[in-house]
Amino acid sequence: MKIVIAVKRVVDYNVKVRVKSDKSGVETAGVKMSMNPFDEIAVEEAVRLKEKGIATEIVAVSVGVTQAQETIRTALAMGADRGILVETEIAVEPLAVAKLLKALAEKEGAELVILGKQAIDDDMNATGQMLAALLGWPQGTFASKVEIADGAATVTREVDGGLETVKLALPAVVTADLRLNEPRYASLPNIMKARKKTIDVVKPADLGVDVTPRLTVINVSEPPSRKAGIKVPDVATLVEKLRNEAKVI
Repeated sequence: MKIVIAVKRVVDYNVKVRVKSDKSGVETAGVKMSMNPFDEIAVEEAVRLKEKGIATEIVAVSVGVTQAQETIRTALAMGADRGILVETEIAVEPLAVAKLLKALAEKEGAELVILGKQAIDDDMNATGQMLAALLGWPQGTFASKVEIADGAATVTREVDGGLETVKLALPAVVTADLRLNEPRYASLPNIMKARKKTIDVVKPADLGVDVTPRLTVINVSEPPSRKAGIKVPDVATLVEKLRNEAKVI
């Protein structure tokens, strides 16, 4: 079984995000970038399936600038077999990413596509669902457990009321939630081996996909600072302030 995994290059989760001085977006110049944490979980799950003998090949795909090859190399060091970069300087929206992944999944003959449930930069949480719809494949989103057997994937999902288990006929799309696994650290020997693994570079046009944005960012600003909280001496004072100052009751 061939697995395609999607990995996104984002601002590292340890970095405090800053807005550009011209308010056009988030500052990325000179900022540490890394793989989206949910995508790391997706990579780990694919590698574990290969270690169990279920998967035969893992293809890591990223969409973005040339530097996204570094993100693919991280996936290769974790255990992916080869990579594909869909190179573009345009900020690609979820629908365009889904269309690109659809084209690659069909071209590669993938039986399973695993990606993070969302990216920490835009929190869209849309690409996996759009991809499943475009492919016409079943989907298991917010996965906290994945089991593959007899041509089907049994996925335990994180839902508002607790957990839900669904059985998906392969091929299918799975999006990884936080509790699916704990990603491994790439060892130095594997990092060195990853340098020799293949990364193919293609353009969106090669896949027949127009990635022109449908949305225009007008302005980006910092969220307003929250006021400090206060302590009240008793319940009566709390109720009075909620009613007369906050006006929420």
